[in-house]
Amino acid sequence: MTIYNPPVEEMMFLFKHLKDNKHYNEIEKFKEVNPDLVNDILEQAAKINQEIIHPLAKIGDESPCVYENGIVRSPPGYKEAYKRFINDGWTSLSCDPKYGGQGMPKTVSTFFEEMLSSASLSFKLYSELSIGAYNCILHHANEEIKKIFLPKIVEGKWSGTMCLTESQCGTDLGLIKTKAVRQTDGTFILTGQKIFITSGDHDLTENIIHLVLAKIPGGPLGTKGISLFLVPKFNINKDGTVGARNNVKTLSIESKMGIKGSPTCVLNFDNAKGFLIGKENKGLNSMFTMMNLERIIVGIQGLGIAETAYQNSLAYSKERKQGKANNNLDNKTDEIIKHADIRRSLLNMKSIIEGQRSLAFWLSQHVDVSLNHSNDRIRKNAEDLISLLTPVIKSFFTDMGVEITNEAIQVFGGYGYTKDQGIEQLYRDNRITPIYEGTNSVQAIDLVFRKVLNNKILSDFILIIRNEIKDDNGAIELKTFSKILEKNLKYLEEFTRWLENKNKDKKDDVSSACNDFLKILGYVSLGFSWFKITKVSLDKLADNKNFYEEKINTSKYFYNKILPRIETHFNSALSGSDTIMNAKFN
Repeated sequence: MTIYNPPVEEMMFLFKHLKDNKHYNEIEKFKEVNPDLVNDILEQAAKINQEIIHPLAKIGDESPCVYENGIVRSPPGYKEAYKRFINDGWTSLSCDPKYGGQGMPKTVSTFFEEMLSSASLSFKLYSELSIGAYNCILHHANEEIKKIFLPKIVEGKWSGTMCLTESQCGTDLGLIKTKAVRQTDGTFILTGQKIFITSGDHDLTENIIHLVLAKIPGGPLGTKGISLFLVPKFNINKDGTVGARNNVKTLSIESKMGIKGSPTCVLNFDNAKGFLIGKENKGLNSMFTMMNLERIIVGIQGLGIAETAYQNSLAYSKERKQGKANNNLDNKTDEIIKHADIRRSLLNMKSIIEGQRSLAFWLSQHVDVSLNHSNDRIRKNAEDLISLLTPVIKSFFTDMGVEITNEAIQVFGGYGYTKDQGIEQLYRDNRITPIYEGTNSVQAIDLVFRKVLNNKILSDFILIIRNEIKDDNGAIELKTFSKILEKNLKYLEEFTRWLENKNKDKKDDVSSACNDFLKILGYVSLGFSWFKITKVSLDKLADNKNFYEEKINTSKYFYNKILPRIETHFNSALSGSDTIMNAKFN
């Protein structure tokens, strides 16, 4: 079984010293969310994740969900843990107090999302989509629906799902066949089948609230004719209590590579009662509120599992003895952490993870600004940055998560390949994250074609970075990092111009380069994060020499060993698509 020690100190470092978005700090209702309060919350979060939830990771893998006679049963211990989870109020952390929430900012809930991902992704998935459903209903449903459904979701007594995919369509949602027929009372009757529905059915909550994409007969073709509906597993009585079973049936659950403790369901809607959310034929607009949040959260999943992989690799490398280090003078076998290549692996993990956590924290401040600031223009600017970086968080974080969990297996060697240590499970569980909520290839294409080409959001982000790296405080380290980062910003700008030119007459070149572009933007973003971390660390060095020296050294490693990957991606992309598109595949 793996170990997991929630990195509260790392998180508090960010909250204390890198909460530097002036617009975030202008939000009145968050001014009382001080470091002492946040530390208390994170310490309590650490306790439940370490003691209660983390042991469930192995249990869920070895005793997965069971589907029998139309009923889905969760793994042993999940019911008891979930009861503790909701009784302690963790489903309400970032929700509006109006509906029973605690009203904490995303800067705090993001840390909790990471801990929960690190502890057990399977367990996390039972409540994760509930937050997305909450936000979707909050922003798009009428007041009557909000009043009925939101308090129960916030309380954790009811959970949520997102029902998009059908057997004939995943990415291309315009092909969905599920239909919704209007009734005289204003409700709708839904008929169709949805697949790959995370936590589509289970025994942890009293009710499950499905948010379902469907088409109203007679509407526009393709995605323009999609509407969004709320379809409960159990219908709701007039007094708000759970009533008779709705016509939603679970046909099966998937047998999967990983996240075996989480049920992935095939759901059949057979004249199921539903309620319209938002406007007719504007379902994707409403659903994107949920999807975009989920994409950021999936990125955090990749980060969280990577953190667990790193912690276990570090602990193992300090204990496992193999061979002799190059500077060995006493002819005894050394711990593998003394070998340069193992240290390289560990620093790969550490530098990427800590950079990602900082970037996620920085973006969470913008999320809070986009949701809560009083100024429309400031909210819109924050929304633009979130739009640009959401594919980066989702795709780059999860790709790196797969890289890190794979590297952890290598650190463990043969033991990493066996089930006893639990490392191979981290890889299997994490492998879904580049796939669901829009594959990473789709995210890269979306980034380039919708958010970079003919859009100035990227130039705004580059300007933010340039303004940051101008302020080097006269420090040699920062001057060096500034030069390196400026060089890579120029790569990014040249790449963008190349994409704009190729988009005019050779779109295959653009399509084949999207993944490389996303990777470059991801590495540049982490370079930006490490610059900020280093600036603070140099300033605070005297306060905690060991802690801040390690930060500075890790930053040096990232700039010297990780950022050079950018040039490889750049050169690969600019070689074009001819060799790709001319391949015969005989």
